[in-house]
Amino acid sequence: MTAESPVSLLIVDDHPVVRDGLRGMFDSAAGFTVLGEAASGVEAVARAAALDPDVILMDLRMPGGSGVDAIRELTRRGARAKVLVLTTYDTDSDTLPAIEAGATGYLLKDAPRDELFTAVRAAAEGRTVLSPAVASRLVQAVRTPRRPDAEPLSAREREVLALVAKGTSNREIARELFISEATVKTHLTHLYAKLGVNDRAAAVAVGYDRGILGRPPQDVAGRSGPN
Repeated sequence: MTAESPVSLLIVDDHPVVRDGLRGMFDSAAGFTVLGEAASGVEAVARAAALDPDVILMDLRMPGGSGVDAIRELTRRGARAKVLVLTTYDTDSDTLPAIEAGATGYLLKDAPRDELFTAVRAAAEGRTVLSPAVASRLVQAVRTPRRPDAEPLSAREREVLALVAKGTSNREIARELFISEATVKTHLTHLYAKLGVNDRAAAVAVGYDRGILGRPPQDVAGRSGPN
């Protein structure tokens, strides 16, 4: 890339609506050209090799190959492209692996349009770009290293976990906390990542093990947890 040439992009996200929105945004702005799209980490690696973009906008959690795995593979191959993570997730379990794998920058999807444009240009030049929230997390991680499983749950995530431990369904949790079911699912995704689990029963077990849920009920032995 030269000062006169546009920044070429590969957009990687498993949601077609997100890809379409990003493509439309960059196609309508001067100084950018979208070379292609990919819906998974595996596809991203193949498309990057074929298209040789300046910057790859990379989502993290995708079926068929995660963004972190793709970043690792691109780094291993010595790809020229700079990877700018663009995701909704800002937990330590997402940010640290992505940066360690070789990502040049990390932005959240609520970033303003102009901030995203500036970040892409900076990434193309090899400069590190981090959203304020992610930068704070990285600084904290460097200053006070913690076990990967030690990231605390937010107050809302604790409320959701406590209700899950009672066997409450997502719909009932949403009604109890006056939030949408989609928001409940988002909280569950975040607390699963922080606890290092993949389902409700395991989350409850770890919650009791770490004392997040207090003392387990007397009849907890032999129970498999909530459905």
